[in-house]
Amino acid sequence: MRKTLQKPLFPITICRSHSSSINGGRRIINHPLHNPNPLPVSNSRWVFTTTAPPPPEWVEPFNDTSDLITPHPKPSPWVHQILSLLNDDSSRMEPKLEAFCLKWFIRLSPNFVSYILNSDRVKTQPELAFRFFKWAGGQHGGGYNYSHNLKSYALLIELLSVSKDFDRVKYVFNEVKKRGVLMNIESANILIKSFGNLGMVEELLWVWKEMNENNIEPSLFTFNFLINGLVNSMFMESAEQVLEVMESGFVKPDIVTYNTMIKGYCKCGKTKKAFDKFRRMEEVNIEPDKITYLTLIQACYLDCDYGYCLKLYNEMEEKRVEIPPHAYSLVISGLCKDGKPMEGYMLFENMNRKGGKANVAMYTALMDAYAKAGHIDEVIRLFERMNNDGFSPDEVTYGVIVNVLCRTGRLEEALSYFELCKENKVSVNAMFYSSLIDGFGKAGRSNEAEKLFEEMVNDGCSRDSYCYNALIDAFVKNDKIDEALALYNRMEIDGCDQTVYTYTIIMNGLFNKHRNEEALKIWDVMIDKGITPTPASFRVLSTGLCLSGKVSRACKILDELAPMGVVVETAGEDMINVLVKAGRVDQACKLADGIVERGREIPGRVRTVLINALRKSGNSEMAMKLMHSKIGIGYDRKGSVKKRVKFRVLVDK
Repeated sequence: MRKTLQKPLFPITICRSHSSSINGGRRIINHPLHNPNPLPVSNSRWVFTTTAPPPPEWVEPFNDTSDLITPHPKPSPWVHQILSLLNDDSSRMEPKLEAFCLKWFIRLSPNFVSYILNSDRVKTQPELAFRFFKWAGGQHGGGYNYSHNLKSYALLIELLSVSKDFDRVKYVFNEVKKRGVLMNIESANILIKSFGNLGMVEELLWVWKEMNENNIEPSLFTFNFLINGLVNSMFMESAEQVLEVMESGFVKPDIVTYNTMIKGYCKCGKTKKAFDKFRRMEEVNIEPDKITYLTLIQACYLDCDYGYCLKLYNEMEEKRVEIPPHAYSLVISGLCKDGKPMEGYMLFENMNRKGGKANVAMYTALMDAYAKAGHIDEVIRLFERMNNDGFSPDEVTYGVIVNVLCRTGRLEEALSYFELCKENKVSVNAMFYSSLIDGFGKAGRSNEAEKLFEEMVNDGCSRDSYCYNALIDAFVKNDKIDEALALYNRMEIDGCDQTVYTYTIIMNGLFNKHRNEEALKIWDVMIDKGITPTPASFRVLSTGLCLSGKVSRACKILDELAPMGVVVETAGEDMINVLVKAGRVDQACKLADGIVERGREIPGRVRTVLINALRKSGNSEMAMKLMHSKIGIGYDRKGSVKKRVKFRVLVDK
C-alpha cells in the first residue's frame, strides 16, 4: 500500500545532496524533535531538513492592539477556550490543556493564569483552581520557565480559604515564602483578608511585615482586613492597638472598622466594651448602620437584656435606620421570653404594616409566650393565621401547640395535631411525647400515657429523661408508686440520666404513701450521686418529714445543705405553713422559736408568717391573739434579766 507523507509540524527546507545513495536511497527528515541525532548529508540526493521551531507564544488575557485603555477591555479569545477546558473535573483536564497548548503552540502567561483564577467559573471550585494552578506552574518554553506571579498565589489562597482547606493554604503560602515574590498592595489585601478569615494570625502578620519592609503604605481596606483577622482570632488587644494607630494617623477608621471591633467584643462576651465603641462612633461623627445595631441587639439578647434590645430597636426607628428581619425576630423573641406577649405582638404588627416579612420563628415565639400566659385562644388564632399566611409550621411550632393543649386538658385536640405532624412528615421528637404523656397522666389516663411511652421507640424516637419523668409522675398521681419505682430503676438500666426532678417525684410519691424511710433513702442516693437538690426537692422532703413528726430531722438536713451551696430561703416559712395546716401549732411554734434563736430570720418576719399560716388554716382566734401580743417581738423582765417572749407561749397559755 502506498504511504502518504504526513504534513510536518514544523517548516521543512528542501536541499540537494551530493551523494547518489544515502541509507539505501531513503529520504531523511532532519527534525530536531523527532530525530535528535540526524544522519550527516554527504551525497547529492534531495534530502528534507527542518529549521529550528519557533518558541511557543506566551498569551495574555487581553489583546491590546489599539493602545487605547478602556474601562472594561474585552478578553482575548484564548480565555474562553481555556475556560471551556476547565469544565472537565476528571483526570483528563490536564492532558487536554497540554494538548491544546501544543496544538496552537502557546503558553499561558502569569497574568493569564491569574485572570483565569479570578474568573467567576473558577472562583466557586477550589479543587479545580488548585489543579489548574499546579498544571500552569509546570509550563516551559519561549526561552524561560514559567513562574507564577504573586496575584495568582493570592487568588488561589483566597479560593482555598473559602472552603477552609488549611493544608493547601499552608502549602501555597510556603511556596510564596520560598520564591521570595515581591509584595504589592493588591495581593497583600487579598492575603490579609484570606488569612484573617481563617484565623491564621502568624501568616497574616508575615504579610504585614513584608508590606513594611517594601515600604507599601496600607490602605483603609488593608487596615480593615487586618483588624478583622485579629478579631476573628480573638486578638482584641492587638486589634485595639491597630485601631489607635488608625485614629491617630492619616487613614481614619470608618463604619466597617468600628463594626468589626464591636463584633469582636460581643463575640468574646465584653458587651460593655462594645457599647464603648458604639458611643465612640458618635464622638467621631460616624453614624451607626443596621449592622451595628443588629450586632448589639444580638449581644443584648444573649445576655438576656431584652429591655435594651427594645431600646436599640426604638433608636433605629427614631433614626430611620433600616431594620433587618433578624433584628425584628430577636426583639420580638426577647419580649416573649420576658413574659410580654402583648408588646411582642404589637411590634409584630408594626413590622407587618411597614412591609416586613414574618417568619416561623416569630410566630412560634409569640405562640409560646401566649401559652405560658394562659391565653390559649390566642395561641390557636396565631397558629391558624400562620397557616393562612402560607407558612409551614415546623416541629417547634407543633410542639408548642401540642404542649399547650395538653396542659389545658384538651387531649383529643393535641392528639389530632400530633397525627397531623406525622401526615405532614414533620419530625416528631421526644418533646411531643413527653407533653402527651404528661397530659394524659395529669388527666388520670395513665394507661394511655404508658402506651404512648412504649410506642415512642417504634416511631424511631429515643426516650429521654423528660419522657421518663412524665410517666413516673403519671404513675405517682394515679397511686401507682410501685410502677413508678420500677420505671425509676429502668431509667438507670436503659442508660438514661436520672435528674433531680426524677428523685423529687419519687420522694413525693413515697411520702404520700407514708413510706418515709424509703423516701429518705432516695434522698441519700441523690446526694451520693452528686445531684444538687433544688428548693422544690427540699420542700417535698421537709413536708414529708414535718407531717411524720420529724421536724428536727428536716432542720438538720437543711443545715447540711448550706455547705453544698444550696440556700432555701423559704424553708422555714414552708415548714411552718405545713405544720399549721396539719393542726400542729405547737410544733410550728417550737420551729419558729428555733428559727429565731439560730438567727436565720428576723423575729418580725417569722411572726408574720405564723399569723398568716394560722389565718389561712381557719384558726383566726389564735392569729388575733398572736397579733395583739408581744410574742416573738416583745420581752419579759424578771429583775434585771430580759428575755424574749417565745412563740410556744401561744399554746402554753
